[in-house]
Amino acid sequence: MGRNTRKRRTPLATKAIAASAALALGGGGLIWANFYASAHEENSANQTKSAGAQIATIQCPDVGQKLTDVPDGARQGVDKELANLDKQISEAYTRLASTRQAQAGDSGFVDNAILGPLKSKRVAVIDRIGINIRRVGGQAPGNLEQLAACKGMAAEGNTNDGQAGGGQNNDGQDQGGQDQGGQDQGGQDQGQDNGGQVGNNGPVADDFINIEDVQPNSRNLPNGLAANGDGGSTGSFTTNCGTNENENRNSDNVIVAPGVSNGAQHAHDYVGNQDNDAFTSDEQFLQADTSCQNQGDKSTYYWPVLRVQDGQNEVDANAPGGGQDGNVGTIQQVAEAELKFVGNKKSDVVAMPTALRIITGDAKAFTNGLKNANTSWSCTGFEDRQVTDKYPLCPEGSSVVRTSNFQSCWDGQNIDSANHRDHVAFVQADGSCPQGFQAIPQLQAKLVYDIPAPQIENGQVQNAYALDGFPEQLHKPITDHNDFINFFDENVMNEMVQCINNGEDCQ
Repeated sequence: MGRNTRKRRTPLATKAIAASAALALGGGGLIWANFYASAHEENSANQTKSAGAQIATIQCPDVGQKLTDVPDGARQGVDKELANLDKQISEAYTRLASTRQAQAGDSGFVDNAILGPLKSKRVAVIDRIGINIRRVGGQAPGNLEQLAACKGMAAEGNTNDGQAGGGQNNDGQDQGGQDQGGQDQGGQDQGQDNGGQVGNNGPVADDFINIEDVQPNSRNLPNGLAANGDGGSTGSFTTNCGTNENENRNSDNVIVAPGVSNGAQHAHDYVGNQDNDAFTSDEQFLQADTSCQNQGDKSTYYWPVLRVQDGQNEVDANAPGGGQDGNVGTIQQVAEAELKFVGNKKSDVVAMPTALRIITGDAKAFTNGLKNANTSWSCTGFEDRQVTDKYPLCPEGSSVVRTSNFQSCWDGQNIDSANHRDHVAFVQADGSCPQGFQAIPQLQAKLVYDIPAPQIENGQVQNAYALDGFPEQLHKPITDHNDFINFFDENVMNEMVQCINNGEDCQ
Protein backbone atom coordinates (compact mmCIF):
# COMPACT_ATOMS: atom_id res chain seq x y z
CA MET A 1 0.00 0.00 0.00
CA GLY A 2 3.02 2.31 0.03
CA ARG A 3 3.15 5.38 -2.15
CA ASN A 4 6.14 7.47 -3.18
CA THR A 5 4.31 10.76 -3.43
CA ARG A 6 1.12 12.09 -1.97
CA LYS A 7 -0.75 15.28 -1.31
CA ARG A 8 -0.22 16.46 2.25
CA ARG A 9 -2.43 18.66 4.40
CA THR A 10 -2.05 20.19 7.82
CA PRO A 11 -4.70 19.61 10.52
CA LEU A 12 -7.83 21.72 10.43
CA ALA A 13 -6.80 23.40 13.64
CA THR A 14 -3.78 24.98 11.98
CA LYS A 15 -4.99 25.48 8.43
CA ALA A 16 -8.37 26.58 7.10
CA ILE A 17 -8.84 25.42 3.55
CA ALA A 18 -9.59 28.44 1.42
CA ALA A 19 -13.04 28.02 -0.03
CA SER A 20 -16.02 30.23 -0.59
CA ALA A 21 -19.40 29.56 0.96
CA ALA A 22 -22.07 31.10 -1.21
CA LEU A 23 -24.60 31.11 1.61
CA ALA A 24 -22.37 32.21 4.48
CA LEU A 25 -23.87 33.79 7.58
CA GLY A 26 -21.69 36.81 8.26
CA GLY A 27 -18.81 34.87 6.76
CA GLY A 28 -19.17 32.17 9.38
CA GLY A 29 -20.72 28.91 8.30
CA LEU A 30 -23.17 27.68 5.75
CA ILE A 31 -26.84 28.53 6.08
CA TRP A 32 -28.79 25.38 5.32
CA ALA A 33 -32.28 26.04 3.99
CA ASN A 34 -34.99 24.99 6.39
CA PHE A 35 -36.33 21.68 5.12
CA TYR A 36 -38.87 21.53 7.95
CA ALA A 37 -40.54 24.70 6.69
CA SER A 38 -44.25 25.34 6.48
CA ALA A 39 -45.48 21.78 6.50
CA HIS A 40 -48.57 22.81 8.44
CA GLU A 41 -49.74 25.57 6.14
CA GLU A 42 -53.10 24.16 5.22
CA ASN A 43 -54.83 26.76 3.07
CA SER A 44 -55.61 25.72 -0.47
CA ALA A 45 -52.75 27.67 -1.96
CA ASN A 46 -50.26 25.70 0.08
CA GLN A 47 -51.47 22.12 -0.27
CA THR A 48 -48.55 21.24 -2.53
CA LYS A 49 -46.13 22.96 -0.19
CA SER A 50 -47.45 20.96 2.75
CA ALA A 51 -46.75 17.65 1.03
CA GLY A 52 -43.37 18.59 -0.37
CA ALA A 53 -41.93 20.06 2.81
CA GLN A 54 -42.07 16.71 4.56
CA ILE A 55 -39.28 15.39 2.32
CA ALA A 56 -36.46 16.23 4.68
CA THR A 57 -33.57 14.38 3.10
CA ILE A 58 -32.52 11.93 0.39
CA GLN A 59 -32.26 8.17 0.84
CA CYS A 60 -30.06 6.22 -1.58
CA PRO A 61 -29.04 2.54 -1.56
CA ASP A 62 -25.57 2.13 -0.04
CA VAL A 63 -23.67 0.71 -2.99
CA GLY A 64 -20.51 0.12 -0.98
CA GLN A 65 -22.21 -2.33 1.36
CA LYS A 66 -23.31 -4.44 -1.63
CA LEU A 67 -19.73 -4.84 -2.90
CA THR A 68 -18.54 -7.82 -0.93
CA ASP A 69 -16.04 -9.21 -3.48
CA VAL A 70 -13.83 -6.56 -5.05
CA PRO A 71 -10.37 -7.65 -6.27
CA ASP A 72 -7.46 -5.88 -4.58
CA GLY A 73 -6.40 -4.33 -7.87
CA ALA A 74 -9.77 -2.61 -8.24
CA ARG A 75 -10.28 -1.34 -4.71
CA GLN A 76 -8.57 2.01 -5.06
CA GLY A 77 -10.63 2.92 -8.11
CA VAL A 78 -13.84 1.58 -6.59
CA ASP A 79 -13.32 3.49 -3.34
CA LYS A 80 -12.87 6.73 -5.27
CA GLU A 81 -16.08 6.11 -7.20
CA LEU A 82 -17.95 5.35 -3.96
CA ALA A 83 -16.72 8.69 -2.62
CA ASN A 84 -18.13 10.28 -5.81
CA LEU A 85 -21.51 8.74 -4.98
CA ASP A 86 -21.38 10.28 -1.51
CA LYS A 87 -20.54 13.67 -3.01
CA GLN A 88 -23.44 13.41 -5.46
CA ILE A 89 -25.89 12.67 -2.64
CA SER A 90 -24.62 15.65 -0.66
CA GLU A 91 -24.96 17.95 -3.65
CA ALA A 92 -28.49 16.71 -4.31
CA TYR A 93 -29.38 17.18 -0.65
CA THR A 94 -28.07 20.74 -0.75
CA ARG A 95 -30.30 21.41 -3.73
CA LEU A 96 -33.25 19.82 -1.93
CA ALA A 97 -32.70 22.02 1.11
CA SER A 98 -32.31 25.23 -0.89
CA THR A 99 -35.25 24.92 -3.28
CA ARG A 100 -38.25 24.79 -0.95
CA GLN A 101 -39.96 27.69 -2.67
CA ALA A 102 -39.75 25.94 -6.05
CA GLN A 103 -41.02 22.71 -4.46
CA ALA A 104 -44.01 24.59 -3.03
CA GLY A 105 -45.32 25.44 -6.48
CA ASP A 106 -44.51 22.17 -8.27
CA SER A 107 -45.37 18.76 -6.84
CA GLY A 108 -43.02 17.10 -9.33
CA PHE A 109 -40.04 19.34 -8.63
CA VAL A 110 -38.17 16.95 -6.34
CA ASP A 111 -38.52 14.01 -8.71
CA ASN A 112 -37.79 15.95 -11.88
CA ALA A 113 -35.14 18.43 -10.76
CA ILE A 114 -33.35 16.54 -7.99
CA LEU A 115 -33.94 12.79 -7.85
CA GLY A 116 -34.03 12.25 -11.62
CA PRO A 117 -30.70 13.98 -12.36
CA LEU A 118 -29.17 12.28 -9.31
CA LYS A 119 -30.14 8.87 -10.67
CA SER A 120 -28.51 9.65 -14.01
CA LYS A 121 -25.27 10.67 -12.31
CA ARG A 122 -25.32 7.57 -10.13
CA VAL A 123 -25.84 5.31 -13.14
CA ALA A 124 -22.62 6.65 -14.67
CA VAL A 125 -20.60 6.16 -11.48
CA ILE A 126 -22.01 2.68 -10.83
CA ASP A 127 -21.09 1.76 -14.40
CA ARG A 128 -17.51 2.90 -13.75
CA ILE A 129 -17.43 0.77 -10.60
CA GLY A 130 -18.30 -2.27 -12.70
CA ILE A 131 -15.62 -1.37 -15.24
CA ASN A 132 -13.00 -1.10 -12.47
CA ILE A 133 -13.90 -4.55 -11.17
CA ARG A 134 -14.02 -6.26 -14.56
CA ARG A 135 -10.78 -4.63 -15.71
CA VAL A 136 -8.79 -6.74 -13.24
CA GLY A 137 -10.72 -9.95 -13.93
CA GLY A 138 -13.36 -9.60 -11.23
CA GLN A 139 -17.10 -10.01 -11.55
CA ALA A 140 -19.30 -7.11 -10.56
CA PRO A 141 -22.70 -7.87 -9.01
CA GLY A 142 -25.25 -8.15 -11.77
CA ASN A 143 -27.84 -5.87 -10.19
CA LEU A 144 -25.72 -2.83 -9.41
CA GLU A 145 -27.67 -0.60 -11.76
CA GLN A 146 -30.77 -1.22 -9.63
CA LEU A 147 -29.07 0.74 -6.85
CA ALA A 148 -29.05 3.99 -8.82
CA ALA A 149 -32.49 5.32 -7.88
CA CYS A 150 -32.93 7.38 -4.71
CA LYS A 151 -36.05 8.67 -2.98
CA GLY A 152 -37.17 11.41 -0.64
CA MET A 153 -37.25 10.61 3.05
CA ALA A 154 -39.22 12.16 5.90
CA ALA A 155 -37.44 13.39 9.01
CA GLU A 156 -39.20 11.37 11.66
CA GLY A 157 -36.71 8.53 11.62
CA ASN A 158 -35.94 5.16 10.10
CA THR A 159 -37.19 1.65 10.57
CA ASN A 160 -35.27 -1.58 10.83
CA ASP A 161 -35.22 -2.01 7.07
CA GLY A 162 -34.04 1.53 6.48
CA GLN A 163 -37.29 2.76 5.00
CA ALA A 164 -38.40 6.28 5.75
CA GLY A 165 -40.96 7.24 8.31
CA GLY A 166 -42.44 5.65 11.37
CA GLY A 167 -40.01 6.95 13.90
CA GLN A 168 -37.88 4.62 15.99
CA ASN A 169 -39.24 3.40 19.28
CA ASN A 170 -36.01 3.67 21.21
CA ASP A 171 -34.91 2.45 24.61
CA GLY A 172 -38.40 1.84 25.88
CA GLN A 173 -39.30 5.48 25.33
CA ASP A 174 -42.08 6.05 22.84
CA GLN A 175 -40.48 8.80 20.80
CA GLY A 176 -41.89 7.71 17.47
CA GLY A 177 -44.83 8.98 15.58
CA GLN A 178 -44.00 12.66 15.75
CA ASP A 179 -43.94 14.39 12.42
CA GLN A 180 -40.57 16.10 12.78
CA GLY A 181 -40.58 16.77 9.11
CA GLY A 182 -43.46 19.11 9.44
CA GLN A 183 -44.30 20.02 13.00
CA ASP A 184 -44.81 23.66 13.81
CA GLN A 185 -42.41 24.01 16.71
CA GLY A 186 -42.94 27.50 18.00
CA GLY A 187 -41.66 29.32 14.96
CA GLN A 188 -39.63 26.56 13.37
CA ASP A 189 -41.54 27.26 10.17
CA GLN A 190 -39.31 30.28 9.77
CA GLY A 191 -36.09 28.38 10.33
CA GLN A 192 -34.75 27.07 13.60
CA ASP A 193 -32.07 29.28 15.10
CA ASN A 194 -29.51 27.15 16.91
CA GLY A 195 -27.19 29.68 18.45
CA GLY A 196 -26.95 31.79 15.33
CA GLN A 197 -26.83 29.01 12.74
CA VAL A 198 -30.20 29.74 11.18
CA GLY A 199 -31.99 26.95 9.37
CA ASN A 200 -29.22 24.37 9.66
CA ASN A 201 -29.67 20.68 8.88
CA GLY A 202 -30.27 19.43 12.41
CA PRO A 203 -30.49 18.40 15.11
CA VAL A 204 -34.04 19.16 16.24
CA ALA A 205 -35.58 19.09 19.69
CA ASP A 206 -36.89 15.55 19.26
CA ASP A 207 -33.32 14.29 18.79
CA PHE A 208 -32.72 14.85 22.53
CA ILE A 209 -33.93 13.01 25.60
CA ASN A 210 -33.49 13.61 29.32
CA ILE A 211 -31.23 10.81 30.56
CA GLU A 212 -33.33 10.59 33.73
CA ASP A 213 -36.31 9.57 31.57
CA VAL A 214 -34.44 6.59 30.07
CA GLN A 215 -34.99 3.16 31.55
CA PRO A 216 -31.87 1.36 32.90
CA ASN A 217 -30.45 -1.47 30.79
CA SER A 218 -32.51 -0.36 27.83
CA ARG A 219 -30.09 -0.28 24.89
CA ASN A 220 -31.85 -2.00 22.00
CA LEU A 221 -29.26 -2.51 19.25
CA PRO A 222 -27.82 -6.02 18.68
CA ASN A 223 -24.39 -4.71 17.66
CA GLY A 224 -21.71 -3.61 20.08
CA LEU A 225 -22.21 -6.07 22.92
CA ALA A 226 -19.38 -6.21 25.42
CA ALA A 227 -17.35 -9.30 24.57
CA ASN A 228 -15.82 -9.80 28.00
CA GLY A 229 -17.39 -11.39 31.05
CA ASP A 230 -16.72 -13.68 34.00
CA GLY A 231 -15.52 -16.56 31.83
CA GLY A 232 -13.07 -17.06 29.01
CA SER A 233 -10.33 -14.42 28.81
CA THR A 234 -11.03 -11.90 31.55
CA GLY A 235 -8.07 -9.52 31.50
CA SER A 236 -7.69 -6.09 29.94
CA PHE A 237 -5.11 -3.82 28.35
CA THR A 238 -5.53 -0.04 28.50
CA THR A 239 -3.63 2.33 26.23
CA ASN A 240 -3.45 6.04 27.06
CA CYS A 241 -3.29 8.11 23.88
CA GLY A 242 -4.56 11.46 25.12
CA THR A 243 -7.59 13.46 24.06
CA ASN A 244 -6.29 15.06 20.86
CA GLU A 245 -4.85 18.01 22.73
CA ASN A 246 -2.97 19.08 19.59
CA GLU A 247 -6.24 19.24 17.59
CA ASN A 248 -5.19 16.75 14.93
CA ARG A 249 -8.26 16.72 12.68
CA ASN A 250 -9.31 16.43 9.05
CA SER A 251 -12.33 15.32 7.04
CA ASP A 252 -10.63 12.38 5.29
CA ASN A 253 -11.21 8.67 5.92
CA VAL A 254 -8.23 6.51 5.00
CA ILE A 255 -10.21 3.29 5.51
CA VAL A 256 -13.29 4.02 3.42
CA ALA A 257 -11.94 6.61 0.98
CA PRO A 258 -8.15 6.25 0.64
CA GLY A 259 -6.66 8.85 -1.67
CA VAL A 260 -9.76 11.08 -1.53
CA SER A 261 -9.60 14.50 0.15
CA ASN A 262 -12.71 15.22 2.24
CA GLY A 263 -13.84 11.64 1.72
CA ALA A 264 -15.75 11.69 5.02
CA GLN A 265 -17.37 15.11 4.53
CA HIS A 266 -17.08 15.60 8.29
CA ALA A 267 -14.20 16.18 10.68
CA HIS A 268 -12.59 13.43 12.73
CA ASP A 269 -10.62 13.66 15.95
CA TYR A 270 -7.44 11.55 15.80
CA VAL A 271 -5.46 10.09 18.68
CA GLY A 272 -2.61 7.63 18.55
CA ASN A 273 -0.89 7.75 15.19
CA GLN A 274 -0.13 11.31 14.13
CA ASP A 275 0.17 10.76 10.37
CA ASN A 276 -3.51 10.50 9.54
CA ASP A 277 -4.99 11.52 6.24
CA ALA A 278 -6.43 9.91 3.13
CA PHE A 279 -2.97 9.45 1.62
CA THR A 280 -1.14 7.73 4.49
CA SER A 281 0.24 4.29 3.60
CA ASP A 282 0.76 1.44 6.05
CA GLU A 283 4.52 1.99 5.85
CA GLN A 284 4.06 5.65 6.75
CA PHE A 285 1.80 4.75 9.67
CA LEU A 286 4.55 2.50 11.02
CA GLN A 287 7.14 5.30 10.76
CA ALA A 288 4.96 8.01 12.29
CA ASP A 289 4.90 9.50 15.77
CA THR A 290 2.19 8.51 18.24
CA SER A 291 0.35 10.36 21.00
CA CYS A 292 0.14 7.14 23.03
CA GLN A 293 2.21 6.91 26.21
CA ASN A 294 3.22 3.40 25.16
CA GLN A 295 5.32 4.17 22.10
CA GLY A 296 4.71 0.64 20.91
CA ASP A 297 1.15 1.67 20.07
CA LYS A 298 1.14 3.50 16.75
CA SER A 299 -2.46 2.53 16.06
CA THR A 300 -4.84 5.17 14.78
CA TYR A 301 -8.09 5.82 16.62
CA TYR A 302 -10.56 8.30 15.16
CA TRP A 303 -14.18 9.40 15.47
CA PRO A 304 -16.44 12.26 14.26
CA VAL A 305 -16.14 15.42 16.31
CA LEU A 306 -18.93 16.86 18.43
CA ARG A 307 -19.83 20.53 17.98
CA VAL A 308 -21.99 22.98 19.86
CA GLN A 309 -24.04 25.02 17.41
CA ASP A 310 -23.33 28.29 19.16
CA GLY A 311 -22.91 30.56 16.14
CA GLN A 312 -19.14 30.71 16.53
CA ASN A 313 -16.78 30.33 13.59
CA GLU A 314 -14.54 27.28 13.71
CA VAL A 315 -11.38 27.17 11.62
CA ASP A 316 -13.29 25.10 9.02
CA ALA A 317 -16.40 27.33 8.96
CA ASN A 318 -16.07 27.92 5.21
CA ALA A 319 -14.24 24.71 4.32
CA PRO A 320 -15.13 21.26 2.98
CA GLY A 321 -15.96 18.95 5.86
CA GLY A 322 -16.97 21.95 7.95
CA GLY A 323 -19.43 24.69 7.03
CA GLN A 324 -19.57 23.68 3.37
CA ASP A 325 -20.89 20.27 4.44
CA GLY A 326 -23.30 21.58 7.08
CA ASN A 327 -21.01 20.98 10.07
CA VAL A 328 -21.06 24.22 12.05
CA GLY A 329 -20.28 25.49 15.53
CA THR A 330 -17.51 25.06 18.08
CA ILE A 331 -15.71 21.70 18.09
CA GLN A 332 -15.72 20.21 21.58
CA GLN A 333 -12.51 18.96 23.14
CA VAL A 334 -12.77 15.44 24.54
CA ALA A 335 -12.39 15.62 28.31
CA GLU A 336 -11.54 11.93 28.69
CA ALA A 337 -10.73 9.20 26.16
CA GLU A 338 -10.50 5.68 27.57
CA LEU A 339 -9.23 3.06 25.11
CA LYS A 340 -9.39 -0.41 26.61
CA PHE A 341 -8.98 -3.85 25.03
CA VAL A 342 -10.79 -6.75 26.72
CA GLY A 343 -11.22 -10.49 26.19
CA ASN A 344 -13.91 -12.93 25.18
CA LYS A 345 -16.51 -14.66 27.36
CA LYS A 346 -15.95 -18.06 25.78
CA SER A 347 -12.32 -18.33 24.74
CA ASP A 348 -8.81 -16.95 24.72
CA VAL A 349 -8.02 -14.21 22.22
CA VAL A 350 -5.41 -14.20 19.46
CA ALA A 351 -3.23 -11.33 18.31
CA MET A 352 -4.65 -8.82 15.83
CA PRO A 353 -2.68 -8.62 12.59
CA THR A 354 -0.79 -5.45 11.75
CA ALA A 355 -2.90 -2.94 9.78
CA LEU A 356 -6.21 -4.61 10.70
CA ARG A 357 -8.96 -2.09 9.97
CA ILE A 358 -12.23 -1.98 11.91
CA ILE A 359 -15.16 0.43 11.50
CA THR A 360 -17.93 0.19 14.06
CA GLY A 361 -21.25 1.95 13.61
CA ASP A 362 -22.63 3.46 10.41
CA ALA A 363 -22.20 7.10 9.41
CA LYS A 364 -25.28 6.67 7.18
CA ALA A 365 -27.50 4.79 9.62
CA PHE A 366 -30.29 7.39 9.44
CA THR A 367 -30.94 6.54 5.78
CA ASN A 368 -29.41 3.03 5.70
CA GLY A 369 -31.33 1.62 8.65
CA LEU A 370 -30.01 -0.14 11.72
CA LYS A 371 -28.14 -3.16 10.30
CA ASN A 372 -24.69 -1.70 11.03
CA ALA A 373 -25.69 0.90 13.62
CA ASN A 374 -23.77 0.75 16.89
CA THR A 375 -24.45 3.72 19.16
CA SER A 376 -24.38 4.14 22.92
CA TRP A 377 -25.04 7.60 24.38
CA SER A 378 -25.22 8.25 28.09
CA CYS A 379 -24.18 10.57 30.93
CA THR A 380 -21.68 10.09 33.74
CA GLY A 381 -23.48 8.74 36.78
CA PHE A 382 -26.19 7.24 34.54
CA GLU A 383 -24.18 4.77 32.51
CA ASP A 384 -26.63 1.95 33.12
CA ARG A 385 -28.92 3.97 30.83
CA GLN A 386 -27.81 3.87 27.22
CA VAL A 387 -29.66 5.50 24.32
CA THR A 388 -29.16 4.78 20.67
CA ASP A 389 -31.04 7.31 18.52
CA LYS A 390 -31.20 10.27 20.93
CA TYR A 391 -28.65 12.68 22.32
CA PRO A 392 -28.80 12.65 26.13
CA LEU A 393 -29.61 15.74 28.16
CA CYS A 394 -27.41 15.38 31.23
CA PRO A 395 -28.15 17.04 34.57
CA GLU A 396 -25.79 19.63 35.99
CA GLY A 397 -22.51 18.05 37.05
CA SER A 398 -22.90 15.13 34.63
CA SER A 399 -21.01 14.79 31.33
CA VAL A 400 -22.01 13.35 27.94
CA VAL A 401 -20.58 9.87 27.26
CA ARG A 402 -20.11 8.13 23.89
CA THR A 403 -19.20 4.44 24.04
CA SER A 404 -18.17 2.17 21.17
CA ASN A 405 -17.63 -1.57 21.64
CA PHE A 406 -15.92 -2.78 18.49
CA GLN A 407 -16.25 -6.04 16.56
CA SER A 408 -14.04 -8.62 18.27
CA CYS A 409 -14.14 -11.61 15.94
CA TRP A 410 -11.75 -11.85 12.97
CA ASP A 411 -11.85 -14.14 9.94
CA GLY A 412 -8.20 -15.08 10.49
CA GLN A 413 -7.09 -13.98 7.02
CA ASN A 414 -7.92 -10.43 5.96
CA ILE A 415 -6.98 -7.03 7.38
CA ASP A 416 -9.85 -5.42 5.45
CA SER A 417 -12.73 -6.34 3.17
CA ALA A 418 -14.38 -4.72 0.18
CA ASN A 419 -17.21 -3.27 2.28
CA HIS A 420 -14.88 -2.83 5.29
CA ARG A 421 -17.08 -5.08 7.43
CA ASP A 422 -17.07 -8.72 6.34
CA HIS A 423 -13.59 -9.55 7.70
CA VAL A 424 -14.71 -8.88 11.29
CA ALA A 425 -17.86 -9.64 13.27
CA PHE A 426 -19.50 -8.98 16.60
CA VAL A 427 -19.80 -11.75 19.16
CA GLN A 428 -23.01 -13.72 19.17
CA ALA A 429 -25.55 -13.50 21.97
CA ASP A 430 -23.73 -16.16 24.02
CA GLY A 431 -20.41 -14.34 23.64
CA SER A 432 -18.87 -16.72 21.13
CA CYS A 433 -17.60 -15.81 17.67
CA PRO A 434 -19.47 -16.92 14.53
CA GLN A 435 -18.23 -20.06 12.81
CA GLY A 436 -15.01 -19.42 10.91
CA PHE A 437 -14.04 -16.44 13.10
CA GLN A 438 -11.66 -16.29 16.06
CA ALA A 439 -11.70 -13.98 19.05
CA ILE A 440 -9.39 -10.96 19.13
CA PRO A 441 -9.10 -8.28 21.83
CA GLN A 442 -12.19 -6.08 21.80
CA LEU A 443 -11.55 -2.35 21.68
CA GLN A 444 -13.91 -0.46 23.98
CA ALA A 445 -13.69 3.30 23.42
CA LYS A 446 -15.28 5.65 25.95
CA LEU A 447 -15.35 9.38 25.20
CA VAL A 448 -16.47 11.93 27.78
CA TYR A 449 -17.42 15.55 27.01
CA ASP A 450 -18.13 18.42 29.37
CA ILE A 451 -20.97 19.96 27.34
CA PRO A 452 -23.73 22.06 28.91
CA ALA A 453 -27.16 20.64 28.17
CA PRO A 454 -28.91 22.45 25.28
CA GLN A 455 -31.96 24.56 26.09
CA ILE A 456 -35.23 23.28 24.66
CA GLU A 457 -38.24 25.56 24.83
CA ASN A 458 -41.47 25.45 22.83
CA GLY A 459 -40.11 22.68 20.66
CA GLN A 460 -36.93 24.55 19.72
CA VAL A 461 -33.40 23.70 20.73
CA GLN A 462 -30.77 26.35 21.43
CA ASN A 463 -27.02 25.70 21.54
CA ALA A 464 -27.54 22.10 20.48
CA TYR A 465 -24.61 19.75 20.39
CA ALA A 466 -24.36 17.29 17.52
CA LEU A 467 -22.13 14.89 15.66
CA ASP A 468 -20.41 15.87 12.48
CA GLY A 469 -21.78 13.81 9.62
CA PHE A 470 -22.72 13.57 5.97
CA PRO A 471 -25.11 16.48 5.27
CA GLU A 472 -28.09 14.33 4.35
CA GLN A 473 -27.89 12.43 7.66
CA LEU A 474 -29.23 15.50 9.50
CA HIS A 475 -26.75 15.09 12.39
CA LYS A 476 -28.78 12.22 13.82
CA PRO A 477 -27.20 10.50 16.88
CA ILE A 478 -27.82 7.07 15.33
CA THR A 479 -25.00 7.86 12.85
CA ASP A 480 -22.23 7.79 15.47
CA HIS A 481 -19.28 5.62 14.49
CA ASN A 482 -15.68 4.92 15.40
CA ASP A 483 -12.61 3.74 13.48
CA PHE A 484 -9.44 1.84 14.37
CA ILE A 485 -6.36 0.62 12.50
CA ASN A 486 -3.98 -1.65 14.42
CA PHE A 487 -0.35 -0.61 14.43
CA PHE A 488 0.72 -2.07 17.75
CA ASP A 489 4.29 -3.27 17.86
CA GLU A 490 4.27 -7.08 17.67
CA ASN A 491 5.81 -7.43 21.14
CA VAL A 492 3.25 -5.06 22.69
CA MET A 493 0.40 -6.90 20.93
CA ASN A 494 1.68 -10.20 22.32
CA GLU A 495 1.85 -8.60 25.78
CA MET A 496 -1.78 -7.47 25.38
CA VAL A 497 -2.91 -10.97 24.42
CA GLN A 498 -1.02 -12.52 27.34
CA CYS A 499 -2.51 -10.05 29.84
CA ILE A 500 -6.04 -10.63 28.60
CA ASN A 501 -5.76 -14.42 28.47
CA ASN A 502 -4.13 -14.55 31.93
CA GLY A 503 -6.86 -12.41 33.49
CA GLU A 504 -4.52 -9.53 34.24
CA ASP A 505 -5.20 -5.79 33.89
CA CYS A 506 -2.28 -4.13 32.11
CA GLN A 507 -1.36 -0.74 30.69
